[in-house]
Amino acid sequence: MKNATQSAQGYWTAVLREQGYCIVPEALPVATIAALDDELSPRFDATPFGQGGFYGETTKRFGRLLAHSAHAAKLVQHALILSIVEDILAPFCDRIQLNVAQAIAVHPGAPAQLPHRDQDMWRAPAGETEYLVNVIWPLTEFRAENGATMVWPNTHGERALDPEPLSDPIAAAMEPGAALIFLGSALHGAGANITGEVRRGIVVGYSLGWLKPYENQWLAYPPAIARTFAPDLAALVGYRQHRPNLGNFEGQCPSVLLRDGPERSLGAIDALRPDQQAMLDAFLLDQRRAA
Repeated sequence: MKNATQSAQGYWTAVLREQGYCIVPEALPVATIAALDDELSPRFDATPFGQGGFYGETTKRFGRLLAHSAHAAKLVQHALILSIVEDILAPFCDRIQLNVAQAIAVHPGAPAQLPHRDQDMWRAPAGETEYLVNVIWPLTEFRAENGATMVWPNTHGERALDPEPLSDPIAAAMEPGAALIFLGSALHGAGANITGEVRRGIVVGYSLGWLKPYENQWLAYPPAIARTFAPDLAALVGYRQHRPNLGNFEGQCPSVLLRDGPERSLGAIDALRPDQQAMLDAFLLDQRRAA
């Protein structure tokens, strides 16, 4: 099983690097997606339409999915997808983090969304670094006519600096259970929904661990909620430091907030990258020798 996962990871990572997106079929059982959709239905019904031309006034969105359904963790912690994401982002960070877990419903009559690149949420240099990887999971069938995500192939990486895309977009048509993975540098946008049906899906995004995430994870999942998560999931939503010392609580890993017992005073503990630790060790050694 491990070798099969590694083989699949290598294949899909190569496709993702080459064209900026890929569609993994049958990534999860349809029954899992149906159960998630069923649990989220009341939240979809209660959520107002968005405001503004980007979020869409005929589109509904809500986050905090890990607090709304236990099934959401199966998407967020999908082993194959996490391995692909880590392969893409590892050169640029110590750890990845959950950037967003959001449900989206594109209603009939919704116009096409402005084509955009999600990396543009951060004012950072483009063309060399990948800042995030997004995954879209359909809850209902995605078709061109009901607003399937539109992706412009080969618009990622250095091509994100081109003034205009050189190719036409493709509609990411797929069935529930499949997963569309695309780089944060790839041009994309929701398509127009010209049908009488609602197109529902989930976007799960992962970003470099030292960036400010799109969704404020510590407010979405405060300690009282995060204590119910598996340790790996709690770490992914932010209860983990990123070296050097980023995202700490009182100088320690914020996972201390998930321990039972009364709050106590804490002493700061170094959490440095290996290169920083080596530099510090050399400095301290020189000081001892000079003493």
